[in-house]
Amino acid sequence: MIDNLDAQTVLANLKAGNARYMANLASTKPLSVPPPTLVAEQKPSAIILGCSDARVPVELIFDQGLGELFVIRVAGNVVAPSQIGSIEFAAEKFGTQLVVVLGHSNCGAVTACVEALANPEQYYSPNLQSIVDRIRPSVYNLHEIATASDGEMDMGEFIDRAVRANVRMSVSQLRHGSRILEDMVNAGMLTIIGAEYDVATGRVDFFS
Repeated sequence: MIDNLDAQTVLANLKAGNARYMANLASTKPLSVPPPTLVAEQKPSAIILGCSDARVPVELIFDQGLGELFVIRVAGNVVAPSQIGSIEFAAEKFGTQLVVVLGHSNCGAVTACVEALANPEQYYSPNLQSIVDRIRPSVYNLHEIATASDGEMDMGEFIDRAVRANVRMSVSQLRHGSRILEDMVNAGMLTIIGAEYDVATGRVDFFS
């Protein structure tokens, strides 16, 4: 059995794959793992918590093949118990050492949260409201600063900042909202970072 690659090596692979994606040079090489082996066992090199948005096809963005990424997608890339449990499962069972929280530009869930803050009378279904409520803390301070300003608020820039704030909050929740993940991070066994995908250019920016 091949050991999992370390987080920095996997991160470098993702960055290289994204560069190939942007250059429209996606690899056409066959799967490195024969299908019967892949059916019997998966060994993903990275765990991705991303948004459900149809414009964010994670495997294509990073030019990764079948079985190479453990992908969890939910509107707004929010963190809830089911997402935490899924990440704990993959990190413990497969020994995967890198978790990436992947937000994206023009995120509908983040936009819905911003609109709800600007217009408290805005109605969403209870289930959608639960997603908005999970995003709200990450953008509330941004909203307070923006509304306190004497100048006109640039909604596009505000949403861009809110997307990044939401990613950072999800990263923090994963690092500190699970004893299992926190212990693995502290032991150097797991790296959790944030990133943002630009739907216009295809570029992924990883947060420091």
